[in-house]
Amino acid sequence: MAAKGKRRTKAQRKTKIADGLAVIVLAAGKGTRMKSRRAKVLHPLLGRPLAAYPIALAREMGADPIVPVLGHQRDAVEAELSARFGAGSLRVVEQADQRGTGHAVALALPALGDFAGIVTIVYGDVPLLRRETLDALVGAARAGGCLAIVTARPPDPTGYGRILRDRRGRITAVIEQKDASEKQRRIGEINAGIYAAPADFLRAATAKLDARNAQGELYLTDIVAQAARGIGVVAIEAAADDVAGINDRAQLAEAEAMMRARINRAWMAHATFRDPASTVVEPDVTLGEDVELGRNVSLRGRTRVGAGARIDDGVVLTDTEVGAGAQIKPYCIATETVIGPGAVIGPFAHMRPGTKLGPDVHLGNFVETKKTVLGRGSKANHLSYLGDSIIGEKVNVGAGTITCNYNGYEKFQTVIEDGAFIGSDTQLVAPVRVGARAVVAAGTTVTGDVPAGALSISRVAQVDKAGYADKVAKRYADRPKK
Repeated sequence: MAAKGKRRTKAQRKTKIADGLAVIVLAAGKGTRMKSRRAKVLHPLLGRPLAAYPIALAREMGADPIVPVLGHQRDAVEAELSARFGAGSLRVVEQADQRGTGHAVALALPALGDFAGIVTIVYGDVPLLRRETLDALVGAARAGGCLAIVTARPPDPTGYGRILRDRRGRITAVIEQKDASEKQRRIGEINAGIYAAPADFLRAATAKLDARNAQGELYLTDIVAQAARGIGVVAIEAAADDVAGINDRAQLAEAEAMMRARINRAWMAHATFRDPASTVVEPDVTLGEDVELGRNVSLRGRTRVGAGARIDDGVVLTDTEVGAGAQIKPYCIATETVIGPGAVIGPFAHMRPGTKLGPDVHLGNFVETKKTVLGRGSKANHLSYLGDSIIGEKVNVGAGTITCNYNGYEKFQTVIEDGAFIGSDTQLVAPVRVGARAVVAAGTTVTGDVPAGALSISRVAQVDKAGYADKVAKRYADRPKK
Protein backbone atom coordinates (compact mmCIF):
# COMPACT_ATOMS: atom_id res chain seq x y z
CA MET A 1 0.00 0.00 0.00
CA ALA A 2 1.19 3.47 -0.80
CA ALA A 3 0.54 6.33 1.61
CA LYS A 4 0.52 9.83 0.18
CA GLY A 5 -1.19 13.21 0.23
CA LYS A 6 -0.74 14.09 3.94
CA ARG A 7 -0.99 17.67 5.16
CA ARG A 8 -0.99 18.65 8.84
CA THR A 9 -1.25 21.92 10.72
CA LYS A 10 1.12 23.00 13.49
CA ALA A 11 -1.65 22.72 16.08
CA GLN A 12 -2.59 19.26 14.86
CA ARG A 13 0.97 18.00 15.15
CA LYS A 14 0.79 18.63 18.90
CA THR A 15 -2.39 16.56 19.31
CA LYS A 16 -1.93 13.15 20.91
CA ILE A 17 -4.43 10.48 19.85
CA ALA A 18 -5.73 8.23 22.61
CA ASP A 19 -5.06 4.52 22.40
CA GLY A 20 -7.77 2.15 21.21
CA LEU A 21 -9.59 1.33 18.00
CA ALA A 22 -13.31 1.50 17.29
CA VAL A 23 -14.93 0.25 14.09
CA ILE A 24 -18.20 1.38 12.53
CA VAL A 25 -19.68 -1.06 10.01
CA LEU A 26 -22.18 0.46 7.57
CA ALA A 27 -24.70 -2.28 6.75
CA ALA A 28 -28.12 -0.64 6.57
CA GLY A 29 -28.85 -0.84 2.85
CA LYS A 30 -31.41 -3.09 1.19
CA GLY A 31 -29.31 -4.07 -1.82
CA THR A 32 -32.02 -3.87 -4.47
CA ARG A 33 -29.73 -5.14 -7.22
CA MET A 34 -29.50 -8.51 -5.46
CA LYS A 35 -33.20 -8.95 -6.37
CA SER A 36 -33.74 -10.86 -3.16
CA ARG A 37 -36.13 -10.94 -0.21
CA ARG A 38 -33.07 -11.26 1.99
CA ALA A 39 -31.01 -8.24 3.04
CA LYS A 40 -27.84 -8.01 0.99
CA VAL A 41 -25.50 -8.26 3.97
CA LEU A 42 -27.09 -11.61 4.93
CA HIS A 43 -26.19 -13.28 1.64
CA PRO A 44 -23.52 -15.90 2.38
CA LEU A 45 -20.03 -15.94 0.94
CA LEU A 46 -18.11 -19.14 1.77
CA GLY A 47 -20.49 -19.89 4.61
CA ARG A 48 -20.39 -16.46 6.26
CA PRO A 49 -22.92 -13.67 5.73
CA LEU A 50 -21.30 -10.69 4.05
CA ALA A 51 -21.64 -8.51 7.14
CA ALA A 52 -19.64 -10.99 9.20
CA TYR A 53 -16.42 -10.36 7.25
CA PRO A 54 -15.69 -6.78 8.35
CA ILE A 55 -16.81 -7.56 11.91
CA ALA A 56 -14.51 -10.59 12.09
CA LEU A 57 -11.67 -8.42 10.77
CA ALA A 58 -12.40 -5.75 13.38
CA ARG A 59 -12.36 -8.33 16.17
CA GLU A 60 -9.10 -9.75 14.84
CA MET A 61 -7.59 -6.27 15.12
CA GLY A 62 -8.79 -5.93 18.71
CA ALA A 63 -11.36 -3.21 17.99
CA ASP A 64 -13.69 -2.28 20.83
CA PRO A 65 -16.35 -1.09 20.45
CA ILE A 66 -17.65 -2.40 17.13
CA VAL A 67 -20.78 -0.58 15.96
CA PRO A 68 -22.81 -2.09 13.09
CA VAL A 69 -25.29 0.38 11.57
CA LEU A 70 -28.29 -1.68 10.45
CA GLY A 71 -31.48 -0.76 8.63
CA HIS A 72 -33.21 -3.09 6.20
CA GLN A 73 -34.26 -6.29 8.02
CA ARG A 74 -32.50 -5.00 11.09
CA ASP A 75 -33.86 -7.76 13.39
CA ALA A 76 -32.76 -10.59 11.09
CA VAL A 77 -29.29 -9.10 10.57
CA GLU A 78 -28.79 -8.44 14.28
CA ALA A 79 -29.92 -11.97 15.16
CA GLU A 80 -27.43 -13.48 12.72
CA LEU A 81 -24.56 -11.34 13.97
CA SER A 82 -25.42 -12.03 17.62
CA ALA A 83 -25.50 -15.77 16.98
CA ARG A 84 -22.10 -15.60 15.33
CA PHE A 85 -20.28 -13.12 17.57
CA GLY A 86 -22.20 -13.33 20.83
CA ALA A 87 -25.20 -11.40 22.10
CA GLY A 88 -24.17 -8.03 23.47
CA SER A 89 -20.73 -8.08 21.85
CA LEU A 90 -21.75 -5.46 19.28
CA ARG A 91 -23.29 -2.01 19.80
CA VAL A 92 -25.98 -2.08 17.12
CA VAL A 93 -27.40 1.22 15.85
CA GLU A 94 -30.44 1.49 13.58
CA GLN A 95 -30.63 3.77 10.55
CA ALA A 96 -34.35 3.59 9.88
CA ASP A 97 -34.33 6.57 7.51
CA GLN A 98 -31.72 6.06 4.77
CA ARG A 99 -30.19 9.53 4.43
CA GLY A 100 -26.71 8.61 3.28
CA THR A 101 -23.41 7.36 4.65
CA GLY A 102 -22.68 10.57 6.53
CA HIS A 103 -26.01 10.25 8.31
CA ALA A 104 -25.21 6.60 9.19
CA VAL A 105 -21.88 7.54 10.76
CA ALA A 106 -23.44 10.44 12.65
CA LEU A 107 -25.95 7.99 14.14
CA ALA A 108 -23.17 5.57 15.10
CA LEU A 109 -20.86 8.02 16.85
CA PRO A 110 -22.95 8.43 20.03
CA ALA A 111 -22.68 4.65 20.55
CA LEU A 112 -18.93 5.15 21.04
CA GLY A 113 -19.55 7.07 24.25
CA ASP A 114 -16.46 9.03 25.27
CA PHE A 115 -14.12 6.97 23.09
CA ALA A 116 -11.20 9.17 21.98
CA GLY A 117 -9.03 6.87 19.87
CA ILE A 118 -9.05 6.06 16.16
CA VAL A 119 -12.37 5.21 14.52
CA THR A 120 -12.37 3.13 11.35
CA ILE A 121 -15.35 3.08 8.99
CA VAL A 122 -15.92 0.03 6.80
CA TYR A 123 -18.81 -1.49 4.85
CA GLY A 124 -20.85 -4.64 5.34
CA ASP A 125 -20.63 -5.63 1.67
CA VAL A 126 -16.82 -5.52 1.21
CA PRO A 127 -15.71 -9.04 2.21
CA LEU A 128 -12.31 -9.05 0.48
CA LEU A 129 -10.83 -6.19 2.51
CA ARG A 130 -7.43 -7.30 3.82
CA ARG A 131 -6.06 -6.98 7.33
CA GLU A 132 -2.87 -5.38 6.05
CA THR A 133 -4.88 -2.59 4.36
CA LEU A 134 -6.68 -1.73 7.61
CA ASP A 135 -3.47 -1.98 9.61
CA ALA A 136 -1.82 0.54 7.28
CA LEU A 137 -4.90 2.78 7.36
CA VAL A 138 -5.15 2.84 11.16
CA GLY A 139 -1.39 3.23 11.51
CA ALA A 140 -1.39 6.27 9.20
CA ALA A 141 -4.30 7.92 11.01
CA ARG A 142 -2.75 7.33 14.42
CA ALA A 143 0.76 8.41 13.47
CA GLY A 144 -0.41 11.58 11.73
CA GLY A 145 -3.48 12.43 13.79
CA CYS A 146 -5.18 12.81 10.41
CA LEU A 147 -7.89 11.36 8.21
CA ALA A 148 -6.66 8.26 6.36
CA ILE A 149 -8.67 6.99 3.39
CA VAL A 150 -8.38 3.96 1.13
CA THR A 151 -8.12 4.62 -2.59
CA ALA A 152 -7.88 2.29 -5.60
CA ARG A 153 -7.55 2.38 -9.38
CA PRO A 154 -10.09 -0.04 -10.88
CA PRO A 155 -10.13 -0.69 -14.65
CA ASP A 156 -13.52 1.05 -14.80
CA PRO A 157 -14.10 3.73 -12.13
CA THR A 158 -17.72 4.33 -13.11
CA GLY A 159 -19.97 4.75 -10.10
CA TYR A 160 -17.23 5.56 -7.62
CA GLY A 161 -16.36 8.90 -6.04
CA ARG A 162 -13.16 10.38 -7.51
CA ILE A 163 -10.15 11.62 -5.56
CA LEU A 164 -9.37 15.29 -6.19
CA ARG A 165 -5.79 16.47 -5.69
CA ASP A 166 -4.07 19.82 -5.96
CA ARG A 167 -0.98 20.54 -8.07
CA ARG A 168 1.29 19.24 -5.31
CA GLY A 169 -0.59 15.92 -5.21
CA ARG A 170 -2.32 16.59 -1.92
CA ILE A 171 -5.89 15.33 -1.55
CA THR A 172 -8.38 18.20 -1.41
CA ALA A 173 -11.76 16.45 -1.68
CA VAL A 174 -13.79 13.53 -2.97
CA ILE A 175 -16.44 14.16 -5.61
CA GLU A 176 -19.25 11.66 -6.11
CA GLN A 177 -19.94 10.37 -9.63
CA LYS A 178 -23.35 12.07 -9.85
CA ASP A 179 -21.87 15.43 -8.84
CA ALA A 180 -18.68 15.15 -10.93
CA SER A 181 -17.94 17.05 -14.13
CA GLU A 182 -16.93 15.21 -17.30
CA LYS A 183 -13.29 16.04 -16.58
CA GLN A 184 -13.52 14.78 -13.02
CA ARG A 185 -15.16 11.54 -14.19
CA ARG A 186 -12.02 10.79 -16.22
CA ILE A 187 -9.98 10.58 -12.98
CA GLY A 188 -8.90 6.97 -12.42
CA GLU A 189 -8.23 7.14 -8.66
CA ILE A 190 -11.38 6.34 -6.71
CA ASN A 191 -12.50 6.56 -3.11
CA ALA A 192 -13.14 3.10 -1.62
CA GLY A 193 -15.21 4.63 1.19
CA ILE A 194 -13.03 3.19 3.96
CA TYR A 195 -11.74 5.70 6.49
CA ALA A 196 -9.83 6.01 9.75
CA ALA A 197 -9.66 9.19 11.80
CA PRO A 198 -9.58 10.48 15.37
CA ALA A 199 -13.00 10.19 16.99
CA ASP A 200 -13.16 13.90 17.87
CA PHE A 201 -12.60 14.89 14.26
CA LEU A 202 -15.41 12.61 13.06
CA ARG A 203 -17.83 14.01 15.63
CA ALA A 204 -17.11 17.58 14.52
CA ALA A 205 -16.98 16.82 10.80
CA THR A 206 -20.24 14.85 10.58
CA ALA A 207 -22.05 17.60 12.48
CA LYS A 208 -21.23 19.99 9.63
CA LEU A 209 -22.53 17.78 6.77
CA ASP A 210 -25.41 19.01 4.62
CA ALA A 211 -27.50 17.47 1.84
CA ARG A 212 -26.86 19.98 -0.93
CA ASN A 213 -25.91 17.43 -3.61
CA ALA A 214 -27.43 15.47 -6.49
CA GLN A 215 -28.84 12.76 -4.21
CA GLY A 216 -30.04 14.97 -1.37
CA GLU A 217 -28.08 12.88 1.15
CA LEU A 218 -25.44 13.46 3.79
CA TYR A 219 -22.26 12.32 2.05
CA LEU A 220 -19.52 10.94 4.28
CA THR A 221 -17.09 11.88 1.52
CA ASP A 222 -17.57 15.54 2.42
CA ILE A 223 -15.43 15.04 5.53
CA VAL A 224 -12.40 14.68 3.23
CA ALA A 225 -12.53 18.34 2.22
CA GLN A 226 -12.89 19.31 5.89
CA ALA A 227 -9.84 17.24 6.80
CA ALA A 228 -7.85 18.70 3.93
CA ARG A 229 -8.41 22.16 5.39
CA GLY A 230 -7.52 21.02 8.89
CA ILE A 231 -5.92 17.84 10.19
CA GLY A 232 -4.71 16.60 6.78
CA VAL A 233 -5.47 13.58 4.62
CA VAL A 234 -3.43 10.45 3.89
CA ALA A 235 -4.29 7.95 1.14
CA ILE A 236 -3.62 4.22 1.45
CA GLU A 237 -3.85 2.67 -2.00
CA ALA A 238 -5.23 -0.89 -2.22
CA ALA A 239 -5.95 -3.35 -5.02
CA ALA A 240 -9.33 -2.61 -6.59
CA ASP A 241 -10.60 -6.18 -6.08
CA ASP A 242 -9.85 -6.04 -2.36
CA VAL A 243 -12.13 -3.05 -1.75
CA ALA A 244 -14.90 -3.81 -4.25
CA GLY A 245 -18.43 -3.86 -2.87
CA ILE A 246 -20.95 -6.61 -3.64
CA ASN A 247 -24.01 -5.27 -5.43
CA ASP A 248 -25.45 -8.25 -7.31
CA ARG A 249 -25.22 -12.03 -7.41
CA ALA A 250 -22.66 -12.08 -10.19
CA GLN A 251 -20.31 -9.96 -8.07
CA LEU A 252 -21.05 -12.24 -5.11
CA ALA A 253 -19.93 -15.28 -7.12
CA GLU A 254 -16.81 -13.47 -8.35
CA ALA A 255 -15.89 -12.41 -4.81
CA GLU A 256 -16.39 -15.95 -3.51
CA ALA A 257 -14.06 -17.31 -6.20
CA MET A 258 -11.41 -14.76 -5.22
CA MET A 259 -11.81 -15.49 -1.51
CA ARG A 260 -11.62 -19.24 -2.14
CA ALA A 261 -8.44 -18.86 -4.17
CA ARG A 262 -6.90 -16.62 -1.48
CA ILE A 263 -7.69 -19.10 1.32
CA ASN A 264 -6.52 -22.15 -0.64
CA ARG A 265 -3.24 -20.53 -1.59
CA ALA A 266 -2.51 -19.71 2.04
CA TRP A 267 -3.13 -23.33 3.13
CA MET A 268 -0.96 -24.71 0.34
CA ALA A 269 2.06 -23.63 2.34
CA HIS A 270 1.75 -26.94 4.21
CA ALA A 271 -1.22 -28.87 2.72
CA THR A 272 -1.70 -30.52 -0.67
CA PHE A 273 -4.63 -29.56 -2.90
CA ARG A 274 -5.17 -31.88 -5.87
CA ASP A 275 -7.38 -29.31 -7.61
CA PRO A 276 -7.51 -25.94 -5.82
CA ALA A 277 -10.05 -24.53 -8.28
CA SER A 278 -12.67 -27.10 -7.26
CA THR A 279 -11.87 -27.20 -3.54
CA VAL A 280 -13.82 -25.12 -1.02
CA VAL A 281 -12.24 -24.34 2.35
CA GLU A 282 -14.31 -21.88 4.35
CA PRO A 283 -12.63 -19.16 6.45
CA ASP A 284 -13.03 -20.83 9.86
CA VAL A 285 -11.60 -24.21 8.77
CA THR A 286 -8.15 -25.29 9.98
CA LEU A 287 -5.82 -27.77 8.28
CA GLY A 288 -2.89 -29.57 9.88
CA GLU A 289 0.47 -30.26 8.30
CA ASP A 290 0.56 -32.68 5.34
CA VAL A 291 -3.20 -32.80 4.93
CA GLU A 292 -4.17 -33.92 1.42
CA LEU A 293 -7.41 -32.76 -0.20
CA GLY A 294 -8.86 -34.36 -3.32
CA ARG A 295 -10.96 -32.83 -6.04
CA ASN A 296 -14.34 -31.21 -5.33
CA VAL A 297 -13.81 -31.37 -1.56
CA SER A 298 -15.88 -28.95 0.52
CA LEU A 299 -14.82 -28.14 4.10
CA ARG A 300 -17.39 -25.97 5.85
CA GLY A 301 -17.99 -24.17 9.13
CA ARG A 302 -15.45 -24.86 11.87
CA THR A 303 -14.12 -28.11 10.44
CA ARG A 304 -10.66 -29.09 11.71
CA VAL A 305 -8.47 -31.60 9.89
CA GLY A 306 -5.53 -33.15 11.73
CA ALA A 307 -1.99 -33.65 10.44
CA GLY A 308 -1.55 -36.21 7.70
CA ALA A 309 -5.27 -36.81 7.15
CA ARG A 310 -6.40 -37.58 3.62
CA ILE A 311 -9.74 -36.31 2.31
CA ASP A 312 -10.61 -37.87 -1.04
CA ASP A 313 -12.72 -36.59 -3.93
CA GLY A 314 -16.21 -35.24 -3.36
CA VAL A 315 -16.16 -35.26 0.45
CA VAL A 316 -18.30 -32.66 2.26
CA LEU A 317 -17.46 -31.96 5.93
CA THR A 318 -19.35 -29.42 8.06
CA ASP A 319 -18.30 -28.50 11.62
CA THR A 320 -16.40 -31.80 11.75
CA GLU A 321 -13.16 -32.77 13.48
CA VAL A 322 -10.90 -35.21 11.63
CA GLY A 323 -8.08 -36.83 13.58
CA ALA A 324 -4.47 -37.13 12.49
CA GLY A 325 -3.82 -39.74 9.83
CA ALA A 326 -7.49 -40.46 9.18
CA GLN A 327 -8.61 -41.31 5.65
CA ILE A 328 -11.99 -40.28 4.29
CA LYS A 329 -12.67 -42.01 0.99
CA PRO A 330 -14.66 -40.42 -1.85
CA TYR A 331 -18.13 -38.95 -1.54
CA CYS A 332 -18.64 -39.09 2.22
CA ILE A 333 -20.70 -36.51 4.11
CA ALA A 334 -20.19 -35.58 7.76
CA THR A 335 -21.90 -32.92 9.87
CA GLU A 336 -21.03 -32.09 13.49
CA THR A 337 -19.00 -35.27 13.71
CA VAL A 338 -15.76 -36.32 15.39
CA ILE A 339 -13.57 -38.74 13.41
CA GLY A 340 -10.72 -40.21 15.42
CA PRO A 341 -7.06 -40.58 14.44
CA GLY A 342 -6.33 -43.33 11.97
CA ALA A 343 -10.00 -43.93 11.14
CA VAL A 344 -10.91 -45.13 7.64
CA ILE A 345 -14.24 -43.85 6.38
CA GLY A 346 -16.25 -44.60 3.24
CA PRO A 347 -16.71 -44.41 0.40
CA PHE A 348 -20.28 -43.07 0.44
CA ALA A 349 -20.63 -42.95 4.23
CA HIS A 350 -22.99 -40.45 5.85
CA MET A 351 -22.22 -39.22 9.36
CA ARG A 352 -25.00 -37.11 10.80
CA PRO A 353 -24.79 -34.80 13.84
CA GLY A 354 -23.66 -36.38 17.08
CA THR A 355 -21.48 -39.05 15.49
CA LYS A 356 -18.24 -39.74 17.39
CA LEU A 357 -15.84 -42.25 15.86
CA GLY A 358 -12.89 -43.36 17.95
CA PRO A 359 -9.32 -44.09 16.81
CA ASP A 360 -8.90 -46.67 14.04
CA VAL A 361 -12.65 -47.05 13.44
CA HIS A 362 -13.69 -48.36 10.03
CA LEU A 363 -16.97 -47.06 8.64
CA GLY A 364 -17.57 -48.40 5.17
CA ASN A 365 -19.62 -47.85 2.06
CA PHE A 366 -23.26 -46.81 2.45
CA VAL A 367 -23.16 -46.73 6.25
CA GLU A 368 -25.18 -44.01 7.98
CA THR A 369 -24.71 -42.93 11.60
CA LYS A 370 -26.60 -40.47 13.81
CA LYS A 371 -25.90 -39.63 17.48
CA THR A 372 -23.71 -42.70 17.59
CA VAL A 373 -20.40 -43.46 19.29
CA LEU A 374 -18.04 -46.14 17.96
CA GLY A 375 -15.10 -47.10 20.18
CA ARG A 376 -11.52 -47.75 19.18
CA GLY A 377 -11.08 -50.31 16.40
CA SER A 378 -14.78 -51.00 15.83
CA LYS A 379 -15.99 -51.70 12.30
CA ALA A 380 -19.21 -51.25 10.35
CA ASN A 381 -18.08 -51.78 6.81
CA HIS A 382 -21.22 -52.28 4.72
CA LEU A 383 -24.75 -51.02 4.24
CA SER A 384 -25.79 -50.28 7.83
CA TYR A 385 -27.76 -47.70 9.79
CA LEU A 386 -26.58 -46.97 13.34
CA GLY A 387 -28.69 -44.36 15.11
CA ASP A 388 -28.75 -43.35 18.79
CA SER A 389 -26.16 -46.00 19.61
CA ILE A 390 -23.20 -46.46 21.92
CA ILE A 391 -20.84 -49.05 20.48
CA GLY A 392 -17.77 -50.16 22.40
CA GLU A 393 -14.27 -51.08 21.27
CA LYS A 394 -13.43 -53.75 18.68
CA VAL A 395 -17.05 -54.43 17.81
CA ASN A 396 -17.83 -55.89 14.37
CA VAL A 397 -21.12 -54.78 12.85
CA GLY A 398 -22.11 -56.96 9.89
CA ALA A 399 -23.55 -55.85 6.56
CA GLY A 400 -27.17 -54.76 6.54
CA THR A 401 -27.40 -54.20 10.29
CA ILE A 402 -29.79 -51.52 11.50
CA THR A 403 -30.71 -50.09 14.87
CA CYS A 404 -34.48 -49.64 15.10
CA ASN A 405 -34.32 -46.49 17.21
CA TYR A 406 -37.68 -44.82 16.50
CA ASN A 407 -41.20 -46.04 17.21
CA GLY A 408 -42.93 -43.12 15.54
CA TYR A 409 -43.04 -41.08 18.74
CA GLU A 410 -39.76 -41.46 20.65
CA LYS A 411 -36.07 -42.26 20.02
CA PHE A 412 -34.42 -45.10 21.98
CA GLN A 413 -30.80 -46.12 22.46
CA THR A 414 -28.89 -49.25 21.51
CA VAL A 415 -25.76 -50.23 23.47
CA ILE A 416 -23.24 -52.75 22.11
CA GLU A 417 -20.41 -53.51 24.51
CA ASP A 418 -16.73 -54.22 23.78
CA GLY A 419 -15.82 -57.10 21.53
CA ALA A 420 -19.37 -58.03 20.47
CA PHE A 421 -19.99 -59.50 17.03
CA ILE A 422 -23.16 -58.48 15.19
CA GLY A 423 -23.96 -60.74 12.25
CA SER A 424 -25.23 -59.51 8.90
CA ASP A 425 -28.86 -58.49 8.39
CA THR A 426 -29.48 -57.95 12.10
CA GLN A 427 -32.17 -55.65 13.47
CA LEU A 428 -31.58 -54.28 16.97
CA VAL A 429 -34.92 -53.02 18.33
CA ALA A 430 -34.10 -50.30 20.84
CA PRO A 431 -33.91 -49.94 23.75
CA VAL A 432 -31.60 -52.94 23.83
CA ARG A 433 -28.12 -53.88 25.10
CA VAL A 434 -25.71 -56.46 23.68
CA GLY A 435 -23.17 -57.56 26.26
CA ALA A 436 -19.40 -57.74 25.88
CA ARG A 437 -18.12 -60.48 23.55
CA ALA A 438 -21.68 -61.55 22.74
CA VAL A 439 -22.48 -62.90 19.26
CA VAL A 440 -25.67 -62.05 17.40
CA ALA A 441 -26.29 -64.50 14.57
CA ALA A 442 -26.94 -63.28 11.04
CA GLY A 443 -30.57 -62.51 10.31
CA THR A 444 -31.52 -62.07 13.97
CA THR A 445 -34.04 -59.56 15.26
CA VAL A 446 -32.89 -58.61 18.75
CA THR A 447 -35.74 -57.43 20.97
CA GLY A 448 -34.21 -58.10 24.40
CA ASP A 449 -30.86 -57.66 26.09
CA VAL A 450 -28.15 -60.19 25.15
CA PRO A 451 -25.93 -61.34 28.06
CA ALA A 452 -22.16 -60.97 27.85
CA GLY A 453 -20.55 -63.86 25.96
CA ALA A 454 -23.90 -65.31 24.80
CA LEU A 455 -25.15 -66.24 21.34
CA SER A 456 -28.42 -64.65 20.27
CA ILE A 457 -30.30 -66.19 17.37
CA SER A 458 -33.87 -65.83 16.17
CA ARG A 459 -34.79 -67.49 12.90
CA VAL A 460 -37.78 -69.30 11.39
CA ALA A 461 -36.96 -72.99 10.88
CA GLN A 462 -35.66 -73.70 7.40
CA VAL A 463 -37.85 -75.93 5.16
CA ASP A 464 -36.48 -77.54 1.97
CA LYS A 465 -38.98 -78.83 -0.66
CA ALA A 466 -37.23 -81.37 -2.89
CA GLY A 467 -37.75 -80.95 -6.65
CA TYR A 468 -39.73 -77.74 -6.32
CA ALA A 469 -37.51 -75.63 -8.58
CA ASP A 470 -37.48 -78.23 -11.39
CA LYS A 471 -41.28 -78.57 -11.33
CA VAL A 472 -41.79 -74.80 -11.60
CA ALA A 473 -39.28 -74.55 -14.45
CA LYS A 474 -41.01 -77.37 -16.41
CA ARG A 475 -44.44 -75.82 -15.90
CA TYR A 476 -43.30 -72.54 -17.46
CA ALA A 477 -41.40 -74.30 -20.23
CA ASP A 478 -44.55 -76.24 -21.32
CA ARG A 479 -46.71 -73.10 -21.64
CA PRO A 480 -47.46 -71.94 -25.20
CA LYS A 481 -45.39 -68.92 -26.15
CA LYS A 482 -47.37 -65.76 -26.95
